[in-house]
Amino acid sequence: MLEGKALIEDTDMPVKMQIHAMASASEALDLYDVVDYKSIAAHIKKEFDTRYGGGWQCVVGSNFGCFFTHSKGTFIYFALETLHFLIFKWASS
Repeated sequence: MLEGKALIEDTDMPVKMQIHAMASASEALDLYDVVDYKSIAAHIKKEFDTRYGGGWQCVVGSNFGCFFTHSKGTFIYFALETLHFLIFKWASS
């Protein structure tokens, strides 16, 4: 499953959801080229939309910044292999 070691940098997700996030990222890395960030992110977003309902967002890359509002309990930022993954559910204001 998780070949490389995942390093969670920040999260407020329940542990079970964190594990699913990292497993989805690992699966996407098996399916797509490591530089195909868009396909990797789309794969993870689809997984989360299917399992936890719509409204999920996913950012994948090696160098990015962002500012966002998320629903409580739906945020994770972690590194796996050479990439960073940001997954969260959008919160309406």
